[in-house]
Amino acid sequence: MRNLIFNYVETHRSEIVNKWISQMKRDTDERVVQTMSEQMFLETSKEFIELLISSFTKTEGEFQLKLTEFAEKIVRLGWSLTFVTIGLHTFGHIIAETMQQDEVVGQANFIEFSTEFDRWMFPLYNTIIDTYANTWERTVSLQKIALQELSAPLIPVFEKISVMPLVGNIDTERAKLIMENLLNGVVSHRAEVVLIDITGVPVVDTMVAHHIIQAADAVRLVGAQCMIVGIRPEIAQTIVTLGINLEQVVTTSTLKKGIEKALEMTKRKIIEVEQ
Repeated sequence: MRNLIFNYVETHRSEIVNKWISQMKRDTDERVVQTMSEQMFLETSKEFIELLISSFTKTEGEFQLKLTEFAEKIVRLGWSLTFVTIGLHTFGHIIAETMQQDEVVGQANFIEFSTEFDRWMFPLYNTIIDTYANTWERTVSLQKIALQELSAPLIPVFEKISVMPLVGNIDTERAKLIMENLLNGVVSHRAEVVLIDITGVPVVDTMVAHHIIQAADAVRLVGAQCMIVGIRPEIAQTIVTLGINLEQVVTTSTLKKGIEKALEMTKRKIIEVEQ
């Protein structure tokens, strides 16, 4: 029966691929399909079906290697775990339905077919889901490390003046990283004034403000002055509403104003030179 299933799938592969693509486009989230070009979706879909069919002929090691490579590809392309799960279910349903329609499977051999089909599909299903999940976790972990490395750099913009631009939400883990980068940067750049730019921070609540104030206090302890810039009107209103005390910290609405203030604090200024 296993050979019967394999031979049928092998000889009807084009029909199965076309039906699978048609059903997936109709029944799944359009956003998954729209994340790539039509040609890319067709090629990836064919590769997915080819991978499933190859589980009949490849050794476990060969299949696992191809599966891992494919999982890494579809994670990058944005195929969700839900999409993959539905895809597997659709693949199995198409094979079972077409084999019955073509009378390859009937009442006489239906039980034998169902048993052998499940014996093939269930391990395949589990292997693909596990591989996808592991690949996704590994990818997310690597992205997180990369983001942490790029997150909250202290950039020297003038002698004795450095800027730390903050972008995105700030949680406790990221606040710790900001503090470390800030203090190490102040010492290594010999900064006298540090500007923390929160223009790119979407929400400033009590916890975020607390982390920023802690960072400012830490900067003062290593002999530098700290300024918070990029305070938008809505953030100013939130700070006042929450009763957050920023009296010990110099603040400005824009980075430009902050740079001008920092130059004054280091006894310098920008002047226009006539040509």
